[in-house]
Amino acid sequence: MKFFKAAAMWPGVLPLVVLLIFLVHPSRCSPGKVNYREKEKEVLDDILGEKKYDARIRPSGENGTDGPAIVRVNLFVRSIATISDIKMEYSVQLTFREQWLDERLKFNDFGGRLKYLTLTESTRVWMPDLFFSNEKEGHFHEIIMPNVYIRIFPHGSVLYSIRISLTLSCPMNLKLYPLDRQTCSLRMASYGWTTDDLVFVWKEGDPVQVVKNLHLPRFTLEKYLTDYCNSKTNTGEYSCLKVDLLFKREFSYYLIQIYIPCCMLVIVSWVSFWLDQSAVPARVSLGVTTLLTMATQTSGINASLPPVSYTKAIDVWTGVCLTFVFGALLEFALVNYASRSDMHRENMKKKYREIEHSSSVDPSTELLEPDGSTNFQMKPLVRHTEDSMTMDKVRQCEVHMMQPPKKNCCRSWLSKFPTRSKRIDVISRITFPLVFALFNLAYWSTYLFREEAENE
Repeated sequence: MKFFKAAAMWPGVLPLVVLLIFLVHPSRCSPGKVNYREKEKEVLDDILGEKKYDARIRPSGENGTDGPAIVRVNLFVRSIATISDIKMEYSVQLTFREQWLDERLKFNDFGGRLKYLTLTESTRVWMPDLFFSNEKEGHFHEIIMPNVYIRIFPHGSVLYSIRISLTLSCPMNLKLYPLDRQTCSLRMASYGWTTDDLVFVWKEGDPVQVVKNLHLPRFTLEKYLTDYCNSKTNTGEYSCLKVDLLFKREFSYYLIQIYIPCCMLVIVSWVSFWLDQSAVPARVSLGVTTLLTMATQTSGINASLPPVSYTKAIDVWTGVCLTFVFGALLEFALVNYASRSDMHRENMKKKYREIEHSSSVDPSTELLEPDGSTNFQMKPLVRHTEDSMTMDKVRQCEVHMMQPPKKNCCRSWLSKFPTRSKRIDVISRITFPLVFALFNLAYWSTYLFREEAENE
């Protein structure tokens, strides 16, 4: 109050006081703040007016020329759901973005207050006619609202972003399955505009981003590559972009579910070699059970794969394992046949001994009959031809067996086992595991080296 009383004493000072108050507190005398949301509406009505903008006409080329419109594309891979071997397809969810320049959409940004304008209706502006050429199925996401937006920047740049889910075809080469790597592509092309009117290019910097915690059940995404795939038809040349996703199959699953069980079945079939050859029910049931189990395992593996015309790595493995199991069953058939042959030879020896024993008895020996009469056992003057032939064969066998064998460690070791059936079992105990070990060495070295060669 004292200040105003002093100012009243000097009338020329009062206007200066009022001016000073206005400069210090402009809000007390300024009008209401500008509502820039209303300004956005005015700008949209202005640049998208029916008489000023036509969404059917493509934008001009760079620097306002009549060249093709340049559309820059980038992707953000949110998830990869499944990779199907039998259908040869994969499902992916991604955020797809396009950006281009349309000088007809320039507007005043009011000193940087309007950074961009947002639209949710793609029909209001011109849109590139892009489509996914290897798409099988696809859908947009509209919960809770459609996951799409269009941003218009003051200098006329347009950014289109949408979240979509796609099921795309992925032709696979399964020759090295399950030690294989697969390349699945994502192809994007223009449907109607040729390269004279529309050209797609990858955005500079990092055109493809992948979510950090991407997890796939049977594959690992090793890397991804971007490239161009322009196609020429009888209607012209069309711009095309592609992303190659390189997947490596996780081998640990197949090692636990296929390879180790098959090895166990083959080893179980070898138990038959350690059973006695007279245990026919046990050896037959063991061989048939392992053979049927191996066949079921093979059919289950083939049911999860497409019927292809070439041989896969898993086919070689299951085929050889099935052969080993079947070979163990055939080995018992051979042992059974050899056992019966050994029994026949033993019977021949026994019969020969009985004949020799009967021929060595003195014909003058007196034998008493039950009624007390005497009888003399007479040696037959003529020997039957059949008996003589049998005796000759037995003598030949004995002479052959009594020949001294050559000095050989294997023969001396096998001589410990008198029957052929036992020898077959003993040889099988060593031969089958040795051959299976050699097969494993050849199998893993071949397919692992082929995998590295194809990867290079």
